[in-house]
Amino acid sequence: MSERREFSPSETDRPERHGSPLLRVADVVALPVVQDGAPRVLVGGAALDAGVRWVHASDNAGVARLLDGGELLLTTAAAWPRDARSLRALVRELAAVGVSGVVVELGDRMPRVPDAVVEACAEASLALVALAGEVKFVTVTEAVHRALIDAQTAALRERQRLHELFTALSLRGAPADVIVTETARALDAPVVLENLAGEVIATEALSRPVAEVLALAADGASERVPVQARGVRWGSLTALVGPPHPAGRLTVLELGATALAFGCLADGAAEWTVLAHRTLIDDLLGSRFARVDDVAARLARLGFDVGGRPACGVVVRTSEAADRIRARATAEGVAALAARRDDAVVLLVVPPAGGLSDAAARRIAGPAVAVIIGQPADDVPGLLASTRAALELAARAPEDAADTVRRVADRPLAQLVAALGDDRRLQEHGERMLAPLIRHDRERRGDLLDVLAALVAHPGNRSAAATASHLSRSVFYQRLAVIADLLAVDLDDGEVLAALHIALLARPRGARERS
Repeated sequence: MSERREFSPSETDRPERHGSPLLRVADVVALPVVQDGAPRVLVGGAALDAGVRWVHASDNAGVARLLDGGELLLTTAAAWPRDARSLRALVRELAAVGVSGVVVELGDRMPRVPDAVVEACAEASLALVALAGEVKFVTVTEAVHRALIDAQTAALRERQRLHELFTALSLRGAPADVIVTETARALDAPVVLENLAGEVIATEALSRPVAEVLALAADGASERVPVQARGVRWGSLTALVGPPHPAGRLTVLELGATALAFGCLADGAAEWTVLAHRTLIDDLLGSRFARVDDVAARLARLGFDVGGRPACGVVVRTSEAADRIRARATAEGVAALAARRDDAVVLLVVPPAGGLSDAAARRIAGPAVAVIIGQPADDVPGLLASTRAALELAARAPEDAADTVRRVADRPLAQLVAALGDDRRLQEHGERMLAPLIRHDRERRGDLLDVLAALVAHPGNRSAAATASHLSRSVFYQRLAVIADLLAVDLDDGEVLAALHIALLARPRGARERS
């Protein structure tokens, strides 16, 4: 892990200090001027990724004392010792000062690189390249100099571009998840934002499994910087291992963290929790996930363990802020995530061992509001079905149902339809069976669908159904006659009413609201 330093966007120090090197040994070997010497890599692999800060040409056996580290040594080895022991000592000295690698031009003095040098370089993970042909070292130096200048210029331009990008996001008040996404795209690697409690606020996995990304971030296979400003720390921003970035990976991560810190200064860190809950609940209800494990991992990183104890979805029809309702749930000993959706607050809750009582539900929801509790669930698909069923029942709750607690478990038909909500055949059944009523209401701005909903909600009490429709009994019965004629059904038949009830429940909520 790397800790974040104090950062100023106006700095002009070498970008490679804060990330990947601008030039590697492998890049130098690939230069045409070096390729002209027919290079042969004797010690390579990871050693070729060592950064090259400069090139130094010398045949002096004591050259190590003249180097600062990061140099690629060019030599003919003319003044090198001949015995293996001295050669090993020479290589150890070069490795100790941080030389990037050694390029030996073979000739009469050294027709082949001694085994002692090859073995010592391999032990020290020091790149070793032999040139079979003659090259001008000054030409190599000039080529490396140009490459370094070009890389530094590109790096500074990229740093400036990213600085402008994240500054613009900060000025526009971009939410944390947008900043996390832009950081991940810039790094081409997954990025995770956590608060001080270790809860995951936002994740951009870049098509990788979220559960895998969160596990790798927790295991430390990543770079991490704190999100902080003015001596206050709100969390951390973590990026998994990815490709080199011209501006330096750590620099990009710090720019993202700075933009997030500006957001915390403006809005407070409490917005992070609201965002985390809202995005997760939206993704769950919108089925915007490919793997159940990904949702379970996100829930777990928010302190919500599905499977440890039965969980359920709860809908509160209220205008109150979701975070206040969640705070009351916590006071009741109920683990909960909460987010607003339309005219209600949706909660994912893990009730106490004895379950969520009506009295506790009322205290959590607040006075004079309707509460709908979904069926208990032991896994993510079950929690999704529970929450959808609660939303469906809430959509049909009468307007005067304030200060009531309704349970999906008491409404088995709504529970069934919610569980099959993604089945296209069920939705097609609803649209096909109700098509005449939908067309009638659309053309005449009628209310037949509402009347039918009231009828199936009160199948044995048409007076109550008329009251729920805000119609007189005579007008209500007239509407029922029209419905029976349009659908060519007998509304006194229990099977017909059940089929119509399923059709109404199966209609997408947005379609119902537009009707």
